[in-house]
Amino acid sequence: MTQYPHLFQPLDLGHVTLPNRILMGSMHTGLEELGDFNRVAAYYARRAEGGVALMVTGGMAPNREGGVMPGAAGLLSDKDMQNHGKVTQAVHDAGGRIAMQILHAGRYAYSPECVAPSPVKSPISPFPPAELDEDGIEKQIADIVEAARRARDVGYDGVEIMGSEGYFLNQFLVTHTNKRTDRWGGTYENRMRLPVDVVRRVRQAVGDDFIVIYRLSMIDLVPNGSTWDEVVQLAHAVEKAGASIINTGIGWHEARIPTIATSVPRRAFTWVTKKLMGAVHIPVITSNRINTPETAEAVLADGSADMVSMARPFLADPDFVKKARTGRSKTIAPCIACNQACLDHTFEMKIASCLVNPQAAHETDLVYAPAAKPKKIGIVGAGPAGLSTAIIAAGRGHKVTLFDRADRIGGQLNLAKEIPGKEEFHGLVDWFATMLDETAVALRLGEEAKPGTLAGFDEIIIATGVTPRDPGIPTDGGHVVSYADILTGRETAGKRVAVVGAGGIGFDVSEFLTHEGQSPTENLEDWLQEWGVADPGDYRAGLAPDGPQPSPSPRKVSLFQRKAERPGKRLGKTTGWIHRASLQMKGVQMIGGVSYDRIDRAGLHITRQDGTVELVPCDTIVLCVGQESDRRLADACEAEGMKVHVIGGADFAAELDAKRAIDQGARLAASL
Repeated sequence: MTQYPHLFQPLDLGHVTLPNRILMGSMHTGLEELGDFNRVAAYYARRAEGGVALMVTGGMAPNREGGVMPGAAGLLSDKDMQNHGKVTQAVHDAGGRIAMQILHAGRYAYSPECVAPSPVKSPISPFPPAELDEDGIEKQIADIVEAARRARDVGYDGVEIMGSEGYFLNQFLVTHTNKRTDRWGGTYENRMRLPVDVVRRVRQAVGDDFIVIYRLSMIDLVPNGSTWDEVVQLAHAVEKAGASIINTGIGWHEARIPTIATSVPRRAFTWVTKKLMGAVHIPVITSNRINTPETAEAVLADGSADMVSMARPFLADPDFVKKARTGRSKTIAPCIACNQACLDHTFEMKIASCLVNPQAAHETDLVYAPAAKPKKIGIVGAGPAGLSTAIIAAGRGHKVTLFDRADRIGGQLNLAKEIPGKEEFHGLVDWFATMLDETAVALRLGEEAKPGTLAGFDEIIIATGVTPRDPGIPTDGGHVVSYADILTGRETAGKRVAVVGAGGIGFDVSEFLTHEGQSPTENLEDWLQEWGVADPGDYRAGLAPDGPQPSPSPRKVSLFQRKAERPGKRLGKTTGWIHRASLQMKGVQMIGGVSYDRIDRAGLHITRQDGTVELVPCDTIVLCVGQESDRRLADACEAEGMKVHVIGGADFAAELDAKRAIDQGARLAASL
């Protein structure tokens, strides 16, 4: 008997019954663009083996102008057909089902060939789109239909028609982007004509025994977006046109409200999907920030959806479904919604992967094979690098002992989890603890390892992390503390705080200092109010008329950096804007291009870029100016002629980069 009865209830779609209620949502990995479809097939087959009911590919372009970028993958040639056939065959051999997402980017296409209903340029692309005429619209419809027909021909079990997130079909729906006055614009009946025609003609082309998912934007979160009545009207129309399932889309890419970052509460938008339940007769899928089987079960149990879409959790752990079904949920590697290795990589034109699971999308080049000759391995440092190395090496059959002078595992992760909006890091540390037990790693906490301690090991790995860097600012009095002092509670900040250093740590500390009480990430109502999200049934597109209403900061915080550029410019590609917006809403002053002259009891003395000398009165100065590698043990071991591997922050002290540390540890563990 499963502890998740709703999650593992079959779903009858008429011509096929899905074994459970879990969809692996669409994610663009960049693998298809590499051209190595054996690697693509391995990626999807691995997740099919894990037991997910149905997978959806990353978005495939129906034509050149509709691709998200030049060279975007699609089903445009005979070679493409052969390649995609490898994927569907591998998935079916693994016992899974897979649908291909057809994504026409419209004005979001990063290409001078982009097209749209009207020549309204997107704020996230430098290219103004060409307005389509009647023949151009017919070509787009015909190309989408042909993509669906080809998908069926190469063995896909269905298609998902991307009609949300502000892409092409979504652009026709709203006056924000559709300024037309012909039969494709004006009234809502005209504006929804294109997506409805697409669904109808796709169904005609593929027949009745083929899954057709329509991804419907249920809350646009942009000015002049759809009303709730329009959302329901479209849902009825696409059902009548032949859709098998309606999937939930949340927000446009240009919306200034976060929708999937770690600071967004779990299942933050399932209430929107629930509004549609009962209004249509086909299954409805919900999505966004659902990352545990407990959360997914609750969503289904309270009637918020018929099926749950999870995307990035299947990067973190391809065996998510299998582990949930067999009572091993605690061993599911958690998606912490950090975006660092998935979405950030995608927007940087890199292969998407996962901070928690570096093997994601690297199934063929990062292999954890059983050790041919098990070794005794000693690892010093139970931060992300050491933990990653320990569980993978032990999982391969090595005998691993993990030392740390602290009384708990986690290292710098224990600082990250104290930041409001980063509560998911608690689960990551807990998962590492579970996996140390699962893999029988010998854990020796509260022990200062020395060269003599490590003498009997076949391999010695030093993962001793970093120490905060002292910037050497002349100081004569004043309350000066490090970021570690503040985040561990060893020191308490006053009411006026200057944060020195505006990298990721400086922003995190500022977030910490501008909140008190329960984090909005832990309270959905507070979070919705903070970002100005309203019921789309009350306000068009779900935008509250008064805008964001964050709780006031308990402190006056000023954030400084030496670089003469916008503070936060180098933060994560897809999350940096969230951090900047959050601090702006809290009234944080962010200033770049300053030099630090001195600190005294009056506060922080700076010189601005224009030469102006200024005193920043403050009670506390928090230093967030980087880290230095803690190589003391590594140097001591090498001085005694011992061979060691140095990884993580001890190897390279750049911010608090858990992604690099975990990846480095995984690759070392795979090689031993």
